Order: sequence, then C-alpha cells, then structure tokens
Amino acid sequence: MPTLPDFKLETYFSRWEFSARYHLTASDAQTMAVSELLELADEDGRRRWETLALGYTETRGLPALREEIAATYDVVVPEDVLCFAGAEEAIYLAMHALLEPGDHAVVLTPNYQAAETIPLSLAEVTGVALVAESNWLLDVDAVERALRPNTKLVSVNFPNNPTGAVPDPDTWLRLVRLCDERGITLFSDEVYRGLELDRPSLPQAADLSENALSLNVMSKAYGLPGLRIGWIACRDRALLDKLERAKHYTSICNSAPSEVLALIGLRARDQLLERNRGIVATNLPLFEDFFSNYPDLFEFTRPQGGCVCYPRYLGADGVEAMCTDLVEQAGILLLPSSIYRSTLTETPTDRFRIGVGRLAPEEALAEWATWLDKRR
Repeated sequence: MPTLPDFKLETYFSRWEFSARYHLTASDAQTMAVSELLELADEDGRRRWETLALGYTETRGLPALREEIAATYDVVVPEDVLCFAGAEEAIYLAMHALLEPGDHAVVLTPNYQAAETIPLSLAEVTGVALVAESNWLLDVDAVERALRPNTKLVSVNFPNNPTGAVPDPDTWLRLVRLCDERGITLFSDEVYRGLELDRPSLPQAADLSENALSLNVMSKAYGLPGLRIGWIACRDRALLDKLERAKHYTSICNSAPSEVLALIGLRARDQLLERNRGIVATNLPLFEDFFSNYPDLFEFTRPQGGCVCYPRYLGADGVEAMCTDLVEQAGILLLPSSIYRSTLTETPTDRFRIGVGRLAPEEALAEWATWLDKRR
C-alpha cells in the first residue's frame, strides 16, 4: 500500500481547531443540537429514532436514507446510491476503484488535499489550475489539453473548496460532455451544493452522465458533520458494486443512529439549506465591511457558492506569518495558503481560507480588527 503524505489541513487542525478561541476558517455550515434536529422529524423519522436497534446496518445504507438521497437528484434512483462514513471514505475508495498503475487522471487545483494525493499514490496525475485572475475560472480548454489516451478520471469540486468558485452552466455542461465523449469518468465533489446565493445550483454530474460520480455529505451544506454520513451517486451499477466490496474493508457499514438522523435531516433539507444560506447571506456583508476597512492588507471577493472563500493578504509579513501570529496572539484560526499547496500546479502563496457559514462572527472580527490595529 502506498504511503500517503501527512494531510496538511488535518494536521494543522489537530494543533488549533479545538484550542483556538475563534474558528474563522470552518468549512461547514452552522450545526445544531440533536434535540433541534429531532424537532424537524416527521412521524416516521421520530418513530425510527425512538425504536432504533443498535445493530449492524446495510453496507449500502439504510434503504429509506438512500431513497431520500435519491430524491435530491433528478435522474438518480435509490439503487444508484451508496453511503459512506463521511466524504473522505468515499473519495479514498472511489479513487482506488477507478485508478490503477498506468492510468492517468486530471485534478483541478486548488483542492481538498485527498483529491490530489490519493490519485497521485495510484496513477499519473496532471493538475489544471482554476484561473485566479478571473475569479477562479474553470478553463475547460486547459482540461482538454491535459487529457491523454490513458486518462481515466477527471476530478472536480464545485462549489470549490477553498475558493468558493462555481462555473457557469454552459462551462459545466461542456466539461461533462467532454468527459463523456472521451470515455472518461467525471468525479464531481458537490458537498457545498445548495449554498449558492446569487445563482441556481449546477445540475449534478450523476444526473447528467451515466458514467459520472457525484459525491455529497451531510457535513458541509447541511451542517451536520458529526453524523459522518456521505454518499456517492452513480448510475454505473457495476462500479457501485465494486465500491460496496471495497467498503467491506473499511467501515463495513454506517452508524445506525447517524443514518436515522441523516434521514431526518434530508427530509427537512429545505429548512436546513434555507437556514444555512441565511447565515451565509447575513455574514457576507460583515466580512465585506471588515476587509474594506483594510484595503492595504486584503483583497476580498464573495464566494460564488458554498461557505468558504479565499481572500488575498497583501501585508509585507506574508500570509503564513500573519496566520501564525493571529492564532498564537489572538486565538483566531485561519488556514494559510500552504495548506493548499499543490505538487501539480503553481498555487497562490498569498491567500487564506475563511469560513462564512457559522453564526455570529462579529466578536472574532472585532478581535481581529483590534489585533490588526495594534500592529499598525
């Protein structure tokens, strides 16, 4: 088994996530207590929760949960859904199912590290960078130039982590068609779908193509990461069978309580997504006002979707020093650009990730402003 490099984001979080006073780089939307979630349960969901037996569950996922997941798609049916222990297990097993030595993959950057390092441990990989100067534009021509005769996979993530980028629908459809025409599997990480404010969500890859995989999870847009419930939707049943057999060697099955709580959450998805979009909509003007007070230090553009974005730091000390000093001196956690450094393409060295999906960032922003003012 190949040795994977340290997961830079998780290593950084291990040091700071639960010790910093203010978590301004959170990747998920605001969560809720179990009691709040249960208040949203319908009669069937509450009955399932109150009578739940703590035995093993089906490897593919609770049938009712898979039915509810399928209802979030236009074409996908429950038989096209396989549940996992969060999105990371799904990424890991999908890459192992899709790639082998001698294959080639194309991966967009910047990205969630597993989307790059896992394929690199299995096959040849070419990176294609989102165009930072054009608000993180997806360049389909660059993707096409990167393709080879042995390309098996193109891996993308929209709304993008960390940039918040979302391609326009025509560009998205062009990428899907390109992969279909070349017989290439499109792996589409869609975990932030539903948090777009100023545009409709993109059609999901698994609805558009019989060969594409759509990844989603309860963690990000739904704000329920503690459930550790994710899924892949794919209309290639043979591939799903392969993924199920691979899951037998990892989690085997999901947590029974988590599956029922995820079912309750998905049945209330309109309420959850409306709530979380409202939090993002309330927070963005606060961040815009904050950054506008320091035009010599920051360039900020609101995300096109999701609840994370990637401002630029202009200070002479550099973003790495700024982030380190900020968390050590003021207890405010950000993610510097080194966390998103890629071995595939050049990536910006003056960016940092912030999260705009958590309630009440005002106190953290005020503390940050105080810290900045003292340094002037």
